[in-house]
Amino acid sequence: MRYKLVPMKAINPMRKYFYLSVFTLLMSLKVLGQSNSRVITTGVPFLLITPDARSAGMGELGVATSADVYSQQWNPAKYVFAEKSQGLGVSYTPYLSKLVDDIFLANITYYTKNTERSAWGASLKYFSLGDIQFNDLVANTIVQQGIERPNELTLDISYGLKLNEKFSLAVAGRFIRSDLKLSSDVDATPASTLGVDIAGFYRGDVFDLGDNKGCMRYGMNISNIGPRLKYDEGGQKNYIPTNLRIGTGLELIIDANNTLNFNLELNKLLVPSPVAVIENGEIQGYQQPDITFLKGIFESFNDAPGGFSEELKEITWATGIEYVFQDSFALRTGYFNESLEKGSRRFLTLGAGFRLDFANIDISYLFSTSKIRNPLENTLRFSLTFNLSGGDQLLNDSSAQ
Repeated sequence: MRYKLVPMKAINPMRKYFYLSVFTLLMSLKVLGQSNSRVITTGVPFLLITPDARSAGMGELGVATSADVYSQQWNPAKYVFAEKSQGLGVSYTPYLSKLVDDIFLANITYYTKNTERSAWGASLKYFSLGDIQFNDLVANTIVQQGIERPNELTLDISYGLKLNEKFSLAVAGRFIRSDLKLSSDVDATPASTLGVDIAGFYRGDVFDLGDNKGCMRYGMNISNIGPRLKYDEGGQKNYIPTNLRIGTGLELIIDANNTLNFNLELNKLLVPSPVAVIENGEIQGYQQPDITFLKGIFESFNDAPGGFSEELKEITWATGIEYVFQDSFALRTGYFNESLEKGSRRFLTLGAGFRLDFANIDISYLFSTSKIRNPLENTLRFSLTFNLSGGDQLLNDSSAQ
């Protein structure tokens, strides 16, 4: 892709990469045309993009679904309940594919169960904004200043421990790097910070449900707890997307060959709500308060200017269904909903999974139901899962199998 930012000499280094960070935020938050809204924004919003096609096909949820390779993204406490001792996953997500062809999110994830009670997980996530052409205006002539390739990435590792036969806890550490500066800046060092996840997972016993059997799952994850990003000395600090997920799932075992999974998930950013910027008695816009990330987490539950009713609007919900046949084929669908005043992300998803001899293949597709265009609208997402422990790779693992 190509973008012309002119004249470059008229803006300071902070403003140079400011264009890139704003561009990233607008893509990921889908709030174009809502300049006077109280939408919560953060730095490195690519952390909230769903990397795997299985979860993407179920309305982009996963905190309480059955364990799979990509549990690192949603709830690493699930790994100790995985049927296989280790696995590897690779996924690729095109971004804004209807406009450009070089923006994408790539992810590789690995987990291993070293004992029946504990498991380790690790993942690398890379988000590329493609090639951006910068120009300068010299004597009314546009002079090319080169091509920049901004990118962001995370590297994380998790450890989960099963406290009893039904409940597990996990903690994850994450290194976050955001390289949105220009190489010509005096200080071209990428911005970086650290994040921590705290997660829990509960899987109940199998119980009778009419003529069928069922199993309940519950999950919770507070992700990306960490200091704010600072791109430039003296510049504004940006909150990272500290995020609370709570969910539940019901696995309905119809018979030995057919299983249905019903999932519901609630999500809230633990980031301060924007406050009004008032000049000459009029609201000029909204910006987030300058407070520490820990204080921001606690205040995020009761700081909405509109009170409790607005706090409720800051909670998104998603629901998803997965049908699995003979652990070889899966069909999925889901719906994601966000308040019109808080970003208006609303979409329906479809997905499917297939088991081959060497790997599982998952695909998903998204249909936007909002007036705000979704960057992933009409985009196919792909995930590959490799079984490294031998034996069959299950599309759906549960205590009932």
